Amino acid sequence: MRRIAHLDMDAFYASVELLRYPQLRGLPVVIGGRRRWPDEHQPPSADGQPLAELPLSAFARLRDYVGRGVITTATYAARAFGVGSAMGLMKAAQLCPDAILLPVDFDEYRRYSRRFKAVIQELAPVMEDRGVDEVYIDFTDVPGGQREGGRVLARLIQKSIFEATGLTCSIGVAPNKLLAKMASEFRKPNGISVIHEADLQTLIWPLPCHKINGIGPQTARKLAEHGVRTIGELAQQPLPALVAWFGPSHGLWLHEAAWGRDDRPVQTHSEPVSMSRETTFERNLHPRRDRQALGALFTRLCEQVAADLQRKGYRARAVAVKLKYDDFKTVTRQQRLAAPADDAATLRRAAGQALKRAPLERPLRLLGVRADGLLRADAASATGPAPQASATEAGAERQASLF
Repeated sequence: MRRIAHLDMDAFYASVELLRYPQLRGLPVVIGGRRRWPDEHQPPSADGQPLAELPLSAFARLRDYVGRGVITTATYAARAFGVGSAMGLMKAAQLCPDAILLPVDFDEYRRYSRRFKAVIQELAPVMEDRGVDEVYIDFTDVPGGQREGGRVLARLIQKSIFEATGLTCSIGVAPNKLLAKMASEFRKPNGISVIHEADLQTLIWPLPCHKINGIGPQTARKLAEHGVRTIGELAQQPLPALVAWFGPSHGLWLHEAAWGRDDRPVQTHSEPVSMSRETTFERNLHPRRDRQALGALFTRLCEQVAADLQRKGYRARAVAVKLKYDDFKTVTRQQRLAAPADDAATLRRAAGQALKRAPLERPLRLLGVRADGLLRADAASATGPAPQASATEAGAERQASLF
């Protein structure tokens, strides 16, 4: 019997910070802001005092934050106030002004990420890395992986991770990745949920459609327009109707997902499909009044994406731009390349072409550039050299670009 687990660390960034500052346990704590501290938002100063003994007065409060930063994560105590990931820090301050604000420390989070994943691989080597704080694990042929539907092995992994790191995690075990992902949310934090095929109608079908990983707000809204709000209601829709509403590929996937079908393997290695860079502005920038500043930022983002591609050995087949407006609405526009490329001039030229198809009437709060359809540089080379824009061409394209 196939048994697949999805393991999700509990409030990972916040939990790592609570290991460093145990005096904050039980308090509303928000992690976010810039990667580097601005002058007005400094980390707690130890001055030779152990971090675990710092008084609460040494920590910044959310009410005092001024800037455009967003929340990366928050403790469960903070979430009780309606504070959550991706929320602006200024908005969060209105909901929970007394929350303690800590900076993001990605180096520390990556260190703990490597530690908990090493623990897992000692017990169950077939593991798919899905980011800094979550993985899929194939329990099927691992000793204990079939006992109690996988619960025995899940308990061992939980215990081993806690002993090695002091961190807790939630695990869902199911016949496939789709259901395992959903199950890992059932008993947070520090819980284990086991789903069998016979549980589909009782445990999965009553859930709203957006609980299926891959159904976003737009699809959920469109389903609701047709009176489909739960996974069970989605499962009862005729396949031809779903195909008519969403097209052949997406309609078929929705039908299969509602019936809990997913044959994707746990992949121990996967190639990235995109690389991106983006920046949130300190103040809103208007595409026309702030054209020069936006142009410089736009070019720098393209240069950063190009450097990432070259450093990691990939070329892109398409470039996309991402715009977030002052009303928080987001749009993306993509431009395919004539041939796979990894140089900044080619990316900048294509990104400028994509930008011309985006609405530019409202002020912007975020700008991003993404390289899509990645190929290994050595594989791309087999199709011929990537086109390189001359300095004259690149300069002309910058002049023609909207900013």
